[in-house]
Amino acid sequence: MAAKKKILVKKKVRRKVKKKVADKPAAKKSAPDRRGKTARSPRSGSPVGSKRDKVTLTKIGAMGQAVVKSSLAQRDPHVDIPIRAVSNTRFNKQKRMLEMGSNKQRRNLFKLGQARKFMQTVLLAKGCKELIEADKTLSLRGMYYKGLHTIAGTKEKTFNDQEESDGILEDLEVSLDGLREELHVFAKKRGTMVGNITIVDNGDEINCRRMGTGGYAVPSICEPNVIQFKDHNADFVLHVEKDTVWSRFNEDRFWEKHNCILTEGSGQPPRGVRRLLQRLNTELGLPVYCLLDCDPWGHYIYSVIKQGSIALAFESQRMAVPDARFIGIRAQDYERCELSDDVRIDLNDRDKTRAKQIANYPWFKDKRPWQREIKRMLANGFKMEVESLITKDISYVTETYVPERLAAGDFLD
Repeated sequence: MAAKKKILVKKKVRRKVKKKVADKPAAKKSAPDRRGKTARSPRSGSPVGSKRDKVTLTKIGAMGQAVVKSSLAQRDPHVDIPIRAVSNTRFNKQKRMLEMGSNKQRRNLFKLGQARKFMQTVLLAKGCKELIEADKTLSLRGMYYKGLHTIAGTKEKTFNDQEESDGILEDLEVSLDGLREELHVFAKKRGTMVGNITIVDNGDEINCRRMGTGGYAVPSICEPNVIQFKDHNADFVLHVEKDTVWSRFNEDRFWEKHNCILTEGSGQPPRGVRRLLQRLNTELGLPVYCLLDCDPWGHYIYSVIKQGSIALAFESQRMAVPDARFIGIRAQDYERCELSDDVRIDLNDRDKTRAKQIANYPWFKDKRPWQREIKRMLANGFKMEVESLITKDISYVTETYVPERLAAGDFLD
């Protein structure tokens, strides 16, 4: 009798459990996260990639299939890489930016002068494929080490240094018509921002008005799926060449007094900073003013920000800021600001050659103000840094020089 009772109780419990399971609403499918990717399965741990990842994997796969197809057909395997050089770059006057041409270079496996680069291209393409499939990212340095090894049976290393690896990664970008971040590769953080703007970085809200003395470190990936602009009340962006000058502007609270956003690129600005400037200009409509040194390298930095670079002409559409303005420092400032002889740095032969090259750039060649500027610098025979204005007063650049130039609209386009 007792045994019968136990069986009846068990049956009732099972019926209740079945009813609860039947009444329970169906589990919702994982929603995409802020990067457009669905969450990882807690059991399998494998990610379901975003559409962008799938497209990139398809492109890498197509490159690999082409190599395999040539090999099976007993033809010399090859990859075609668009040429990243002046000869394959043109200045689009209408868009006011550099564009890459259609010329390509073929890399064959069975040609002695091309075999090494062919191997490196395939090796790094494989590495990027593995990163995307694992839903992980690596730095440029990390990618160098990921592909670095000694080829079996030889003393030959796959890469001599990171510079060689970085160049191949750029080749991959342009040949796959994709961005470096689409290959899951990022660069070292370089560049800083502070000012009247609040952003969302990978889901974290950051008020750039409260960044202390250090500022917000601009990441190498500044795409809309990573960084969004929440709110701002700035009137313009002031970009300075070096962090030493940026620190003076930040300490003097220039961005607060003049209602702006202040950025720096530690010399030649990296892609992240250039992309951020481009987005601030196009998406928020903020004018971009550049405070750079009076030398051929300062002029070149301005050229890269404004028109794009020759090596990365394929990225100009998302990096160039054609409306950027050069606010100084200028060749005439030596006399205009009554600076002392101590600030003069003699131009060397390399400086003079570079200045003449820049003067002949198509985007500077037809601009008389720029021709006068470069000609006057060459006639002076010396160059000057923005820091030279400190000889007038510690805060002369923030309290007098830049405010006066902005008020007068005194800049080069």
